[in-house]
Amino acid sequence: MEAILTAVIPVLIIGVLCAGMLVIASKLMAVKEDERFPKVRECLPGANCGACGYAGCDGYAKALVTDDSVPANLCIPGGADVARQLSETLGVEFADVEKKTAVVHCLGNCDATEDMVEYKGMESCAAAKMIFGGKGKCGFGCIGLGDCAKACPEQAICINKGIAIVNPPECIGCGVCVKTCPNSLISLHGATSTTVVSCSNRDKGAVTRKACANGCIGCKKCEKTCQYDAIKVTNNLAVIDYDKCVSCGECAKVCMAGCIRIYKL
Repeated sequence: MEAILTAVIPVLIIGVLCAGMLVIASKLMAVKEDERFPKVRECLPGANCGACGYAGCDGYAKALVTDDSVPANLCIPGGADVARQLSETLGVEFADVEKKTAVVHCLGNCDATEDMVEYKGMESCAAAKMIFGGKGKCGFGCIGLGDCAKACPEQAICINKGIAIVNPPECIGCGVCVKTCPNSLISLHGATSTTVVSCSNRDKGAVTRKACANGCIGCKKCEKTCQYDAIKVTNNLAVIDYDKCVSCGECAKVCMAGCIRIYKL
């Protein structure tokens, strides 16, 4: 019995000492949390989409309580309701959220292009891209296996005639599809940026035309027509400067390929 006590008692003493040290350390090294954080976090929808520019809702909430310069209207999925709750919680002036919608920069459907290889692998754009850069003739275009549609939390994207199509009324502008597309074909657009170049092919015009009938051929007619210097052909592809664009639609009228579109977002 004495031998057992001799072994147990030191262990108990060491355990008590370690517990005490941990308690003291937790008090001394504790990071004080802003009491506003739980309230701010509760206002956010929990989509963790990253559309606000931060690592999920926790990251945005932390930024709001630690940096007064961070706007309270960056939660696109939450919209005006969340922005109003945040402004009231933080005691800042309310600013409405600009509605944004995902747009696919590709018109390479089955009527305009065709597959280069017969793909029989996993139904995933990311997987198909690992084989010859995708299955279609246009290596820049929509692969059409629906990674974006599967990732969309609102089921606002479908695959029609081989390419992704966004239903604007259903889109909440979370940006999940933007991150999912392996060819970086999707971007978010606000109500003031309705003119969109629906192509991402940067090959020379003749090469693009062989790959897709709806592809931008870099003819520069749009560039020459624009009165606001808002569109330039860079690397064989028309690119719009939305700080200058007024969505007049003149570039869309002269586009020979018909790849510049005016969307109702």
